[in-house]
Order: sequence, then structure tokens, then C-alpha cells
Amino acid sequence: MPGEYSEDTLVEQPAIALFANDLNWETANCFDETFKPGGGSQGRETSAEVVLEKRLRPALERLNRDLLREAIDEAVNEIIRDRSTLSPVNANREIYQFLKDGVKVAYKNQKGATVNETVRVIDWNTPANNDFFLASQFWITGDLYKRRADLIGFVNGIPLVFI
Repeated sequence: MPGEYSEDTLVEQPAIALFANDLNWETANCFDETFKPGGGSQGRETSAEVVLEKRLRPALERLNRDLLREAIDEAVNEIIRDRSTLSPVNANREIYQFLKDGVKVAYKNQKGATVNETVRVIDWNTPANNDFFLASQFWITGDLYKRRADLIGFVNGIPLVFI
């Protein structure tokens, strides 16, 4: 029937239901997401932030229980670091390495000695140990434009699925 087609009802809502019901992902409509210093409704201060640090930090702490807070802080800083000056290939390679092998960090321990550690970002062996979140109508602001993605899937706060 003419006029019956709706991207929302025929594509987006069934996809959300699949992620929520079959894959057990947490979901939220972020069209009216709020932003504020210290973190808005999804933990972002602005729509320019694409990593959900409020999900990333607890996931890293859970996956790396034996590491000190300094190691987690270093890993978070490395993951959220601006890579806009890198070529897309090099930026993607860095993130791929973090996801696959973890984030290599160095920090000073309580005795002042430099400690080198690897912070796991995703638990590939036990998926249930990860945080899965699907955001619909997710606003992102870049240097030139503000856009809204229909669906973005985050694993441990990192955007990995774009629909």
C-alpha cells in the first residue's frame, strides 16, 4: 500500500528487537539524549564524543581486576584519544590492535617504578563478560556536520556496529 513503508517500523524497530530479545543487548533511544559537563544521559558531555566512557571504564575495571586504577586511566585515555590527524587506515589499525591485543600502558606504581601492563578491552573468550549497548537515533557532531545514526552498537563503550 502506498505510504505504508516506514524505515522505523520495517527496519529499525525489528533490528532493535533482535538485539534486545535475541542477543540480550541493552537498548536506548538517544534522540533526546542530554549533554552536560560530567556526563549527560549516556555519559557524554557533547555529541562529539563517540566512545561511551561511562560504559568503557567499568568494563575495563571488570576485565582487568588485578590492575591498578592508573593502568585503567591510561588505557581509557589512549582509547578516547583524538585520531582525526591520522589517516583512516592508521587510526583503524590502532583501534583494531586495542580490540584484539589490549592496550599497552606504562605508569608509575606507588614506589615510583615504571610498570608496563596490557589492559584487555574485550573478553573474546566469554562474551557475557562484556557490556553490549545498542543506541538508536544517536547524534554525532564532527568538524563539519551534525548527523544522527539510526543504530550504533557499542561493546564496552566502543562503537563497533553501525547500522
